[in-house]
Amino acid sequence: MGIQEIVEQALRNGYLTPTQEAEVGRICDKATELSVEDYMALDRLMGALLTGQVVAVPRKQFINVMEELVLTEAITRIAAIEAEQKCALDLGDIAAYALNRLPPLYATTEEGAQYQRQRAEEELMDLIRTQVQEAINHSMARPQFHPERSAIGKTSGKEVFTQVSSLLQAYANDYECPKGESAR
Repeated sequence: MGIQEIVEQALRNGYLTPTQEAEVGRICDKATELSVEDYMALDRLMGALLTGQVVAVPRKQFINVMEELVLTEAITRIAAIEAEQKCALDLGDIAAYALNRLPPLYATTEEGAQYQRQRAEEELMDLIRTQVQEAINHSMARPQFHPERSAIGKTSGKEVFTQVSSLLQAYANDYECPKGESAR
């Protein structure tokens, strides 16, 4: 989405989300020169923000205390396992697996977060430990299919086509090459 579309959407909705703000920043940082239309759109957005016609939504007004509790438990467990077994576990996968099986504990103030932490430590630590252990077990039980594989690069359409074409040539017996290219 371009600057003009983002500005139109913000004006229509009456608010600018953190994602929209980040995208505008990314476009401005990446572009060597913006078009006159983009500058005009940015000027309209700035005016709308100054008059209150558009409100910038704050980045994050709340936290899920369960995330920090799960991460702390997972980091402790993973470090011990990796030191013992010479393996690498994915903290993100393990945390996400456990968090999807635990209740969220949201708070909007530091006092609320402290209350949620205390509540979790008193009532939910056994459940947190159990879910993190299940997540680790699940992660360790997954077979490593083709660990040498890598993602297809996304630099340009032609390069992606070339990579896919190479993969097809390597794995498909009856592959026909496009005009102008030759098979191995």
